[in-house]
Amino acid sequence: MIELAAVFAVAGAAGNAVGTAFQRKAASTTSKGGLRLLGELVRRPAWVIGMAGVIGSALFQSLALVNGPLALVQPLFILELPFALLVASRLMHRRLPGPGWWGVAAVVAGLALSLASAAPHGAGDEAPMTRWIPVLGLCLGAMAAAVVLARPGRPATLRAALLAAAAAIGNALTAALLKSATGTFADHGLTAFLTAWQTYGFALAGVAALLLLENALQAGPLVASQPALTIGDATVSLALGVFLFDEKIRTGWWLVPVLLGALLIVAGVLVLSRAVQVLGLGR
Repeated sequence: MIELAAVFAVAGAAGNAVGTAFQRKAASTTSKGGLRLLGELVRRPAWVIGMAGVIGSALFQSLALVNGPLALVQPLFILELPFALLVASRLMHRRLPGPGWWGVAAVVAGLALSLASAAPHGAGDEAPMTRWIPVLGLCLGAMAAAVVLARPGRPATLRAALLAAAAAIGNALTAALLKSATGTFADHGLTAFLTAWQTYGFALAGVAALLLLENALQAGPLVASQPALTIGDATVSLALGVFLFDEKIRTGWWLVPVLLGALLIVAGVLVLSRAVQVLGLGR
């Protein structure tokens, strides 16, 4: 089932990319704000396509998490950035800058190297409260600490990186709660899903992560926030999968190519973050 989970995760990353690209295209053609902006956007086909991409991504992510380990699914969502750039370059009628292609290649190669070396496996979806309590305490505490450290007056680059790190932790926590909630739905049905605390937990964590991401994008340059968001989400998700759901990864000398792959991903993300500005996806 791991192969199926990987396919769903890649589809989810592509769906998010389509959603991002089409929604930004729709928003770039209006100067309105607030509710007037929303009222105008809902009548635009590009925005509707973007929302369909976001909804489809959420469904694919749920299917991926039901079928595979968190430590595999969340890292694959790193592919959202190169997918979004490729889609946006078509929508904006612009060519992806030459270095951008090297960035795409670095992200894909680094992700393949890291995941092939770590070989995450195991797909449990239940964890006792004795594990959830420290996870919630550590994740929420780290997010709060990052927000405090990112107070106004700090350098813009530092604020963006700290808020993005907090958003990354929130994304990983949201995925862990979603995995548990969807597992409950698959095993015990709708009633159990609606009465599980994880169902409401992932909704709240998801909203918090989204707000933190928006603040990170406003606080400073994308080249500061995107690496923290990308690597942070994958790293925390891996740790949560191992601790909460007893997922397994290779250790020992296998960690060397894992780290090399992570470095490739960081380099590729830095290059792509600059390309985002060129294509009009950045703020």
